[in-house]
Amino acid sequence: MSNGIPIAAARSTYNGDSETGYRLAHRVAIQLPLSSSLNQPGAARPSTLHTAQVAHGMQTPQKSEPAPSPAAFTPSAAAVRDQLHRLLAHPLFTNSKRYPVLLAYVVEQSLLGNAGDLKERTLGVEAFGREPAYDVTLDPVVRMTAAEVRKRLIQYYYAPEHAGQLVIELPLGAYAPSFREPESHPSDGIASSAQNATPPSPVATTPPAAFFARHWMTCSLALLGAALLGFVAGNIRLPRPPSSMERFWQPITATTGRVTYCLGEPVDGVDSVDRARQAPAALSPAGSLNVSDVITLARSIEPIVPRNGAFRVVAASAAGFTQLREGPIVLIGAFDNPWTLRITQDLPFGFQLDHNQREIVDRRNPQGKFWTLEWQTPNQKLAADYAIVARIHDNTTGQPVIILAGILAEGTEAAGELVSSPAALDTMLAAAPANWDKLNLEAVVETRVIDGHPGPPKVIALRTW
Repeated sequence: MSNGIPIAAARSTYNGDSETGYRLAHRVAIQLPLSSSLNQPGAARPSTLHTAQVAHGMQTPQKSEPAPSPAAFTPSAAAVRDQLHRLLAHPLFTNSKRYPVLLAYVVEQSLLGNAGDLKERTLGVEAFGREPAYDVTLDPVVRMTAAEVRKRLIQYYYAPEHAGQLVIELPLGAYAPSFREPESHPSDGIASSAQNATPPSPVATTPPAAFFARHWMTCSLALLGAALLGFVAGNIRLPRPPSSMERFWQPITATTGRVTYCLGEPVDGVDSVDRARQAPAALSPAGSLNVSDVITLARSIEPIVPRNGAFRVVAASAAGFTQLREGPIVLIGAFDNPWTLRITQDLPFGFQLDHNQREIVDRRNPQGKFWTLEWQTPNQKLAADYAIVARIHDNTTGQPVIILAGILAEGTEAAGELVSSPAALDTMLAAAPANWDKLNLEAVVETRVIDGHPGPPKVIALRTW
């Protein structure tokens, strides 16, 4: 295998829940002074409703003058903090640990004039207690929390009972909040227009005009309804069906538990073939992770980042059965990962070591079908490697399991590429039944190796059950 990477460098475990989030956020919002100036004022957006009366034979009325632009809306810091208290006291935030912490911090810093300093790393250090040099790619706690806060703010203001409250928003692509005046409800404008409208004078000799005069409210409401219907039809998008990538990773991304990534470790007895292909200076020391396994780890983490920030990375020797039962599992590596060998021993495709020859076997094939390494130079220059990609529900741990494991490192890399490339994944799933996402799935993958680098993955066998 390639140079090893220390286990500690690959571990990432969320540690920001040392104190109940709501209590921390509530304390931050209450104890800070009320004299701070607002840094990002919002703008009022009043809605207007024009009504017209039409009478047959009557003179066309003159056009009304446009209303003057309203003054800029600038809420006070006290008003913003009062609204923040209401938000943090709502169940959308009280039942979380991270969301109130982030919301309270960014609001208060904006009020203090520090909106320009609200960056991802700064929030990770100041709000969630991360180390200054922590890896924001492996630990996306800030991005995940901000996305959830945006969603919960939308849910909060969608409720009719909150319609008249000051609006606090967290714009997409930024961590600095904005504040604006609540929009008036359309029904308020209709009622106001109805109260202030001058009733038309009856015209006995012109029945059509009298008819429209008596029913001007009905006509106005009909026109308003048609306008709203056209707006909704043009702006609301129907939900798109999930992609193959989203369906494949759904057992992992849909969970609320922490995902465990279990990586293999070089073992002298099993990795003798790999060691024969490496120069002495390039060998991985004991207790290290293989570079190919870490590359596969990075590819397999990407699909879960937008949905779930809770995960941990452990070496196979440090992974206990109790840990694996806590949530979904991603197993990386085969002969250097005893958990992979244990879970695949009852699957249609599995690994076996026959007289020091590593193989992938088809246990349901009566002819004893198997795949093994192809060499250009025996034990020196590899020509082809094979891997298993599996998506199953494991009865032993009771958890969903994703397996990405090659006979050698090149096969493991190819398996990681298959499940992180939409085009490659679609090609594999084209041979699966339409309801494959409701079934267990296992595939054998082949990769041709050129100068030690794996080529594109090719699925050569697939089973579902």
